Amino acid sequence: MKISRTKFVFLFVVFAFVFILSTDLLLGQAPESLFAQSSQARWQVVGSAILSPVKIVLMGPLLPFIKFLHQDPDTPPPFFLIGFAFYWTILGFVLYYLLHKINVFKLKKRSF
Repeated sequence: MKISRTKFVFLFVVFAFVFILSTDLLLGQAPESLFAQSSQARWQVVGSAILSPVKIVLMGPLLPFIKFLHQDPDTPPPFFLIGFAFYWTILGFVLYYLLHKINVFKLKKRSF
């Protein structure tokens, strides 16, 4: 299956936003919290434990950015969204590049 780079990155950013928002709504925790909290129900703790590696990759490097923006209590939400989108765009390009290289390597190996 061939997909363009821009479409892949766009879908990656959209699914990253959907993942973060859905886990925040379902698990009842702040976006910057990566691990389970004691105030959660047992099923939410298990869900947080299962999803924490993905959240660490998606949110971990952004924690200093989030803490910096939380210094001012009136920080507009678009700053957070722009920061997330910028990081996830870079992450999407890197992931596309790696997957493309793996696919090209497999095709070259198969042609011999």
